[in-house]
Amino acid sequence: MISASTTNQPFGSAAKIAIVLQSLREACVTMLAAIATLLCALAIAPGPGPVVLAVVLSLSLSRSHLDRDLRGRIEAAIALPVVGLVAVGVGMLLHRAPWIGALVFVAGMFLSIWLRRFGPMTRRASSLIALPFVVLLTTPHIRADPTSAIPASLVPILIALLALLWVSVLHALARRVHFLPPARMQEHPAPEPAPSREGSLRPIASTRMAIQMAVALAMSFVVGYVFFAERWAWIVLTTFIVISGNRGRLDVAYKSVLRVLGAAAGTLLALTFTLHLGSHDTTTVLLILTAIFLGVWLRPLGYAWWALFVTLALALLQGFSGSSAPLILWPRLEEIVIGAIIGVASAWFVLPVRSTAVLRRRIADTLAILADALDPATPTRRPDDFVAAIASVEQVAPAFRASRLVTRHFRTMQQADWVDALAACRDPAVALIEKGETPGLVRRAVGAARKAMHEPTELQQALRNLCRSLENHPESTVREPE
Repeated sequence: MISASTTNQPFGSAAKIAIVLQSLREACVTMLAAIATLLCALAIAPGPGPVVLAVVLSLSLSRSHLDRDLRGRIEAAIALPVVGLVAVGVGMLLHRAPWIGALVFVAGMFLSIWLRRFGPMTRRASSLIALPFVVLLTTPHIRADPTSAIPASLVPILIALLALLWVSVLHALARRVHFLPPARMQEHPAPEPAPSREGSLRPIASTRMAIQMAVALAMSFVVGYVFFAERWAWIVLTTFIVISGNRGRLDVAYKSVLRVLGAAAGTLLALTFTLHLGSHDTTTVLLILTAIFLGVWLRPLGYAWWALFVTLALALLQGFSGSSAPLILWPRLEEIVIGAIIGVASAWFVLPVRSTAVLRRRIADTLAILADALDPATPTRRPDDFVAAIASVEQVAPAFRASRLVTRHFRTMQQADWVDALAACRDPAVALIEKGETPGLVRRAVGAARKAMHEPTELQQALRNLCRSLENHPESTVREPE
């Protein structure tokens, strides 16, 4: 029988500790790659622009996992110089012809999302297309150094290739010495959503997200250029952050709140530090690197941690660009709030994607995978697909759990309860799949849960019944054929 604690807390303390330790190891390797790329960037082109570019690219490449296999590394090595040249051109347009640059920027980001509908190859390409455009918003403009033999236009390309080199080498080495798990076990890819059956008047989800992103970025550029001519980048960057990876309206609103709260906390910390530190000393550099490390480490536990420490790092960086952190931090926080509002407005009113629909689709996919794994006709069964499907459901869970905290006193049906009930099925289902057993009682419970997808009020109880059947280990089972 499922206890209340099991249903409401799908992850035990041991699982949380494992996540923290794994994230710590990944953060260590990522920071080593970032520092190595940073040192190379300083040797190639000293200055804040190349340094920031080196760190941002290292963090982004580590998170995108483009280095996980030989094919990904080759694709990235070929595509990064091409995309880098395009990004350099867009960066020049943003400085010399801002409105044209904004138009090209919006078109590029729209394309990077819209391409995802065409399969794995284009999804990998979309990651490479989006990366340099995002870097443009966080990196100071790289100016030509008359004493350098390397043209300024080639510096970003060299740094991008160096970042890919260090990220690939250090991650491969870490996996080789078992500091990190093998690449195939590092991350369970979420199952691809089923193609939409909606009519031509309502585009499929990937197209809607691309349109939402284009509208949001266009609005942020207009607001930024008209009202914040010198500080428009933070509005655009925040808008992009809160609406990227859009998993529905609630997800965007939740991410916006975390972004603002994390940035506010980071602002207060930065003001505290800058009151006691000089602007050009080794202590400030160490604090910047420490803040980035903590952000990378704690990000899996909540996006607010990332927002907090990145805001702190960027605030401390102001001392090296000649700006006064106290004078720029509060306006920057204002720009973050404006960007978050624009992102939420676009997600809410421009071809909106309902978060509940996304959650129900992922739960339905998970139950379908479980039904297939427990089908006696399935020749070989592995729990990997089911675990990956559970992980895809958990990706959308934080927003629903936050909503439950706010609305639990006046809403009886909470979608977060569906996630908790389904997550409680994970361990007993994995054990059953690994044993090769296909109990009829469990298969009937899976079928009942799949039917309950059409009746949301019955879904939670159906998922609880499924978990009970998995935990009770029924005696009448059909063994997998020898």
